[in-house]
Amino acid sequence: MSKKKLQAPDLGYLNLGENIAVKYQLSPTELIDEALLNKEGTLASSGALAVDTGKFTGRSPKDRFIVNDEVTENMVWWGDVNIKISSAHFDQLFNKITSYLHDKKIYVRDAVACADPDYAISIRVITETAYQNLFANNLFIRPEADKLDNTPEWTIIAAPGFLANPLVDGTRQENFSIINFTKKMILIGGTGYTGEIKKGIFSVLNFILPVYRNTLSMHCSANVGKDGDTAIFFGLSGTGKTTLSADPERGLIGDDEHGWGKNSVFNFEGGCYAKCVDLTPEKEPQIYNAIKFGSLLENINFHNNTKDVDYSNIEKTENTRVAYPIEYIDNAVLPSIASVPKNIFFLTADAFGVLPPISKLNVEQAMFHFMSGYTAKVAGTETGVTEPQLTFSACFGKAFLPLHPSIYAELLGEKMKAHKVNVWLVNTGWSGGPYGVGKRMKLSYTRAMISAALNGGLDHQHYKKHHVFKLMIPLHCPNVPDEILDPSKTWDNQEEYFIKAYELADAFTQNFKQFEQPKVSKAQQEELKLC
Repeated sequence: MSKKKLQAPDLGYLNLGENIAVKYQLSPTELIDEALLNKEGTLASSGALAVDTGKFTGRSPKDRFIVNDEVTENMVWWGDVNIKISSAHFDQLFNKITSYLHDKKIYVRDAVACADPDYAISIRVITETAYQNLFANNLFIRPEADKLDNTPEWTIIAAPGFLANPLVDGTRQENFSIINFTKKMILIGGTGYTGEIKKGIFSVLNFILPVYRNTLSMHCSANVGKDGDTAIFFGLSGTGKTTLSADPERGLIGDDEHGWGKNSVFNFEGGCYAKCVDLTPEKEPQIYNAIKFGSLLENINFHNNTKDVDYSNIEKTENTRVAYPIEYIDNAVLPSIASVPKNIFFLTADAFGVLPPISKLNVEQAMFHFMSGYTAKVAGTETGVTEPQLTFSACFGKAFLPLHPSIYAELLGEKMKAHKVNVWLVNTGWSGGPYGVGKRMKLSYTRAMISAALNGGLDHQHYKKHHVFKLMIPLHCPNVPDEILDPSKTWDNQEEYFIKAYELADAFTQNFKQFEQPKVSKAQQEELKLC
């Protein structure tokens, strides 16, 4: 029996014209057929659809705007992350982009964000290309046909072929991503990179959940044990967030975006958007096995004269990606909801080799390190520079925070106190010296430390305070040598260790000064709630 075709929703509110061809709620198979017909991509030997996203193979942060109006003017943390654009310019671009789509075939998808129904928002995604709609199908939550919302709360319009005129449209260049909190709409133009769709909604949730629902929005992965104990993993790129949260003994709640509500931790998404660079079945078996029919590969290269993906080839970009539904992961938790966390891990790859491999944080320290969002990346070898580069990203996701970081940190502190949550700072970086001298922390040791934190192996009184960072370091941890736990003892020269440690501590202090600007108080938030 053939599937009953869904009737296209009323799009009158978008002024798209009467003659527009609407492809509504197509299945992955139908979208893949459309993409192939449109010559948007090709099928890899695994069955996944492989596409190139064009000029942009990553997000363009300097071209992401928020409409400055009475809802946002006194609430948003304006600056280099949240760039103002006027309501007039938004309206002008809206009229232009909808006029551009008048004689096009468009793909329309109704979906949901937030797995917990108490926090869910309905989303309509309108795309110029079939592959973008496949991405929306894979990354957002897929409601049953009888539960589709014909009047969605938020609408996204993504048209890669539409280019803005910076001289008159208020943009920096031809591409843009604009969030309008009053009209509950996101406009994306001039870029085919699908991550703009995903991160647009993430930015929306980072505004509405803390302000209106007292819910902490988080850029993190999360898993849950057989006894229902939830763990959350924060970390910037290269810290091991994906690797360490992928545990065959624990169920995966999600790999990237979550909310911490009154009684639950829940995934914002219905899928994963994983990096593919140097992917192997040995290193990341779950991701590797998820690349099959229905998945979307972006900006990869094939081995010569084949349709086999060469995951080591980064000629197009290092940011090669795959998007797939979360069901493609064997141990995925469905629906992606679990209890409030028992343990939180802040992962950092400290290339200076001075942070302890694991330490326990009190509430104030947790808020400080959350707002700092520290890691250190190794400088590019092409310049011959080997000194580590400090990286701070507030709340481990500064690029997606519409609000002042202290608002998220205060929510974290409140929830830590209410639920007596353990917070651990885990250094997955260097030990025994900085990069070039010391060695990277053994993954087996890091896994053992995280396992001990999860199963109670660190619930003892044998801790000491770090002289510089004032963090509590366990003296013993199952399956980890005692001498590894104190970083100062792994260096040959104690004086050099403490010089480096104080340098890093000072860098934390200097970075934190940016947060001393005034922020919106809770009273002001209540006064400004207009929705």
